[in-house]
Amino acid sequence: MARTSRTGIFCGVVMAIFLSHQVIAQQPKEAPPGPVPAQILAAKKVFIANGGLDGTALEVCRRAGEPDQPYNHLYAAMKSWGRYELVDSPADADLVFEIRFTAPSVQCGTLTCYGPQLEVSILDTKTHFKLWTITEPVEGAFRKATWLKNFNHAMTSLVDDMKHLDSQSKTAENAQK
Repeated sequence: MARTSRTGIFCGVVMAIFLSHQVIAQQPKEAPPGPVPAQILAAKKVFIANGGLDGTALEVCRRAGEPDQPYNHLYAAMKSWGRYELVDSPADADLVFEIRFTAPSVQCGTLTCYGPQLEVSILDTKTHFKLWTITEPVEGAFRKATWLKNFNHAMTSLVDDMKHLDSQSKTAENAQK
């Protein structure tokens, strides 16, 4: 009986090892990044459009004393980055960066809360096609100073995402050469 028990345990261990190798082998490998649209790579001039705010986000910006806060902060951040020439008309631009600030309702357990977020859509001016969208959450706050800190952090993350997209483009371009 002890021999049968040991044989059973041995078989069980061998099966576990075999199955774990099967599971590891079947795990999906990380997919290579898809290409960034060529228009983003080639763009030199950008028009920044104010895509607006939803009702909840508008109230938050009004209380903070800056109803055009998302547009103003993105414009300043893009000017400071210096990657693109900012133009006054979409007709003069290669791309349009449309900034929008929303606060959609989300479930927080049994309560409904708001999840403020910044979103930039990148549009091609020739085709009017949306090429890319970048979204960053904004942490909520009760105090104005905390709100401004959280908003600035989200805006910095949004611009960092745009810089990362730009560096992906350059990496892909160098790989093709």
